[in-house]
Amino acid sequence: MGSLAEVLKDEGKRRQIVDAGVKVIEQEVADKSGLTGLAIKATFRLVQGIKPGFVPMTLHHLIDDFAKKIDPFWLECQAQGAEPRSYFQRRGPEVAQALLSITDERARRAHGPARSAYEKLRPEGVKHVTVAMPRLADLCRTWAS
Repeated sequence: MGSLAEVLKDEGKRRQIVDAGVKVIEQEVADKSGLTGLAIKATFRLVQGIKPGFVPMTLHHLIDDFAKKIDPFWLECQAQGAEPRSYFQRRGPEVAQALLSITDERARRAHGPARSAYEKLRPEGVKHVTVAMPRLADLCRTWAS
């Protein structure tokens, strides 16, 4: 199936991947519950309110970096002939740390309410991103096809 980063060079495919990624984010946010879920949902609404189209635009800008971080996992999954959902769940904390290293760097350079909200939610970031591994695996499978 090959590198996810290579697929992004096709602008049409890139738009499809970003759109699918936004849906994954929206589904993950919608699934959150409890006090942390309320905080995540409130933060998501805040981020969406910053600027129309903020989430897809941000994902469009981050997707190349995300692909570089996910590719080693995806390529290993493919080389092993592993089922993507189980592979990504097994490697979830590592994948989560890799992806969060990108958003951590961006947050350090951000200002205002987005940075503040990120810093409040970041301590549980690995846990929340790890929970998203099945959907991320599905997205990767679609991305690579």
